[in-house]
Amino acid sequence: MCLIALAWRQHRHWPLVIAANRDEFHARPTADAGLDPDDPTVYGGRDLVQGGGWLQVSARGRLAAVTNVRDGPGAWAQPRSRGWLVRDFVRGDLSASDFAAGPAAETGYGAFNALLWDGSMLVHASNHPGMQHGNVAPGIHAMSNGAFDAPWPKSMAATRALETWLGCVADIADPPCTADVLEPLFAALADTQVAPDADLPDTGIGLELERALSPPFVSSGVEYGTRCSSVVLVGRRQIVFAERRFGPRGGAIGGGIARIPLPGS
Repeated sequence: MCLIALAWRQHRHWPLVIAANRDEFHARPTADAGLDPDDPTVYGGRDLVQGGGWLQVSARGRLAAVTNVRDGPGAWAQPRSRGWLVRDFVRGDLSASDFAAGPAAETGYGAFNALLWDGSMLVHASNHPGMQHGNVAPGIHAMSNGAFDAPWPKSMAATRALETWLGCVADIADPPCTADVLEPLFAALADTQVAPDADLPDTGIGLELERALSPPFVSSGVEYGTRCSSVVLVGRRQIVFAERRFGPRGGAIGGGIARIPLPGS
């Protein structure tokens, strides 16, 4: 993923809400969000090049998501795929803290931010500029390609939209599975407004590329852009996982919504 807005323990019925965009080269082979043929308890998209994922959940009550961290091109090329962190955590049994301190702390991964939810705690882990991890405090947060909660324009726009949406659904007990209820979050994720130059971060990639990557939804070229938008609602008894997929220049090419029952439901 390249943008994740999350609400942790901000809704009385849904402990975790995520609205996220994945930016990637359009030519990179990808499996749409669905059940993993190698582990039917796991649901999410899959990278068919390295075999990992960017946002996946497990019916055993686990969730993981990852973004890269931009610090010039050298921070990206490493022997281990960041997507393996997602794949390995949702299939494993380690607590979020133990995984962050163990497998996620191993060398060889490109610069990353990771979110790890083990059914109880939500942990953020990063290996840039050095390995660090800790429990996420209750609240509304953003994770993009810089530091956790860095006030990038796209991150702030997404968290504002998430906060507004939560206020509108405060009385809904069961996670909604209808497009009309989820539409405000998908609309926020579809925002293509380029940020003013004065508000842009400097991540070592040059001003022109900083501009192109500044909106929540990246659609400025035919080779690279937002490949999918995802909304995940973690309730007490089930997870709702909604995805919309896009081709070059933001053309819609499909989507779907699934309910994943959790243990004890």
